[in-house]
Amino acid sequence: MWDAFLPMVKACILTTIPLTIIAFVLGIIVAFIVALMRLSSSKIIQGIAKFYVWIIRGTPLLVQLFIIFYGLPQFGIVLSPFVSAVVGLTISQGAYNSEVIRAAINAVPKGQWEAAHALNISKINTIRYIIVPQAALIAVPSVGNYFISLTKDTSLCAVLTVKEVFQIARAQVANNFQPLWMYVEAGLIYLLLCTVLTFVQNRLEKYLGKHNAVLVAMNRMQKEA
Repeated sequence: MWDAFLPMVKACILTTIPLTIIAFVLGIIVAFIVALMRLSSSKIIQGIAKFYVWIIRGTPLLVQLFIIFYGLPQFGIVLSPFVSAVVGLTISQGAYNSEVIRAAINAVPKGQWEAAHALNISKINTIRYIIVPQAALIAVPSVGNYFISLTKDTSLCAVLTVKEVFQIARAQVANNFQPLWMYVEAGLIYLLLCTVLTFVQNRLEKYLGKHNAVLVAMNRMQKEA
């Protein structure tokens, strides 16, 4: 198990963690764009965003990865295993987190929009400096959960021959014929990684929760005024 542990840890550091971070960051960008599309006054833009979310949320991530890596080459689009994994995880995160972000934006009191309009602040600056900071406080718990889930979902990328933890575990099984211990060891590495991320998430929620309480109090004072 020790001989297999080091390659798995190396794969975790060099592939699993970078893959998770890249897909999450890109997914948040996609999610924010899709969330704004869902909030658009244009029915066509709303329809495009709804269709995207419907397709991605309604189909398994594994099927999406297979389509990207094995299906797109039929149209001349050939992506490396790592890039295919990033694309698949990104579009998945974009769909799920877009609903979280949209709900968070809707949760910001309408009085914030009205106050910004009264001060002649443009819509873009209102979203950037007023709405997004408050929505971020609301969205952190759910987005954090999806980030942890994404860490585990990277194991599906083993089917694309991405050399992450689970793929290395499969390779070790082929060498030592000890599937039980190799897969248990891979599971423990994922468990340790997710435990660390959960601890960080809890600390972040407590920190942002204080700021959220201040915002709630300010909103109540505005309403009473």
